[in-house]
Amino acid sequence: MLNRTSRLAVFVVISLTTALNISAQTEQDSLSTTKKVKNARFSILGGPGYTPDYGILLGGSMLVTFQANKLKNDQPRSVLPLAFAVTLAKGGGFSATLRPQIFLNNDKIRLTGQFLYKNNPDNFYGIGYETNKNTDRGLESSGYKGQSLQINPNVQFRLAQSKFYIGPMINFTYDQMNRLSAGVFNQDGLKPYLSSDSTYEVISNGIGFSASYDTRDIPSNAYKGIYFDLKTAYYGKFLGSDYNFGSIAIDYRQYLALPALGPRRTLTWTVSSKNSFGNVPPTQLQFLGSPFDLRGYYNGQFRDKSAHAMVAEYRHMFNPTGQTKFHKLWSRIGFAGWAGLGLMGPTPVKIEGFLPNAGLGLRIQLQPRMNFRLDVGHGFGTNQTLIYFNMTEAF
Repeated sequence: MLNRTSRLAVFVVISLTTALNISAQTEQDSLSTTKKVKNARFSILGGPGYTPDYGILLGGSMLVTFQANKLKNDQPRSVLPLAFAVTLAKGGGFSATLRPQIFLNNDKIRLTGQFLYKNNPDNFYGIGYETNKNTDRGLESSGYKGQSLQINPNVQFRLAQSKFYIGPMINFTYDQMNRLSAGVFNQDGLKPYLSSDSTYEVISNGIGFSASYDTRDIPSNAYKGIYFDLKTAYYGKFLGSDYNFGSIAIDYRQYLALPALGPRRTLTWTVSSKNSFGNVPPTQLQFLGSPFDLRGYYNGQFRDKSAHAMVAEYRHMFNPTGQTKFHKLWSRIGFAGWAGLGLMGPTPVKIEGFLPNAGLGLRIQLQPRMNFRLDVGHGFGTNQTLIYFNMTEAF
């Protein structure tokens, strides 16, 4: 059996080889004057690997981009990043996640959201910073078998010719936890939500709206601009939800080009605040530790009613110094480095824990301004280092 480092190395080698082959083919196609340029572009990576949350797996990522109106060259390209994995360890399982960004009618309509399905062995560390920090990760302390389905479409309409967007959203989520380990079963925060057969099964149906302000040049990988987003939702029994609760999330991002350091060098930062109110079921609590915020903490390890995060990231793509094939391939490679801080608590202003974070990442351009990323993040609060593979940037 390969050790963890060897498994990671196998996945990295396969991913990089595939990515560079795709880059080379894309470059060859662009040199052909007779080949018709296609609107839809596909990039696929896959192979055996290892993730911090699910162990050994066969995984893949697919990136599809297209322009809804080919006659409008200034309209952003729509992005469909899909990640999927077949888990081989801990009894096996499957997961798939789609986070679309679709721009319609000359960017007057935006379709975003998250669509997720997973049926995997997982971990639950309890509720609250102290409980989360002191719960060891293991089959008997935090392990269970989980199943989740999320359908979360968000439609926004541009206000006149401004940079403001507003629109409705819905969120249907089904969560199930069974085969609870002793450590999970004995968590005080979970017991009130268990059925007579010690199974956790919760449906959360919510409706709400979102409002945003967006001046980014390319939403999926901005070099400059500002993005601000406000989302609020209510989950009620009259909607078919098992519990009554609400949520408010704020997300601010800013991107600054650094021409003094050369083209395609960017400093970006984000500040986010996610908050829940009412009788919030454990799986709907806010959490930190994902491929899109504090990379370096296990997904969902730290959860409570309020979670805040601040991350600053430097992104650097190498620029060609010649016209050879090597120089052109080299221009598709880059890196990123970031530092961040997470804050957790039972209310927006009552902070019980701090989660510092930092990391480095590799970038491979598969399509113009569309990158595959390999990130290595370290969570200083738990002294753990995790590796992530994803399409498009973290934020």
